[in-house]
Amino acid sequence: MGCRMQRRLALRRKLHILRMTNHSQSVKQSSAFMGAFIYLHQLKLKLEAMKTELSELAEIRREYLNREVKVEKGEKGFQVKVTCEKGKGKLVSVLEAFEEMGLNVLHGKVSCTPNFVMEAIVDDVGSGQGNETADVEKITQALVRAIHGLKTEGKGTSDA
Repeated sequence: MGCRMQRRLALRRKLHILRMTNHSQSVKQSSAFMGAFIYLHQLKLKLEAMKTELSELAEIRREYLNREVKVEKGEKGFQVKVTCEKGKGKLVSVLEAFEEMGLNVLHGKVSCTPNFVMEAIVDDVGSGQGNETADVEKITQALVRAIHGLKTEGKGTSDA
């Protein structure tokens, strides 16, 4: 008899806690369970939405952190560091950008594990010939276009 009373009291305590967690005022046991089920389902949906948002933000962060172009003026020329995600033709596009700007690569290191990383020292060929010299901003913009795969259209081409 005492054991039955203890079980009843324990069940009432658990039902009371269940009603408090899902803000239910219902006296019926079945409606309290249904309210708790709905509450748990809503929490599950919120958790899934938060997980998808987190994965999207992590992807955006990874995308922006992996794209970095640093150009500094050094004593032998320009020190260039390019970091981006691996892709087909990244090295070729970066070297073509150097060639279009009239820059010679004096020294360079390239790695593709796990991302594409290139460190180079480049020298401006046209600086002594009176041509337009390259500056840090122009080199940076050209390299950003190169790693994003954008071509510089209209330079040196004739339509005739």
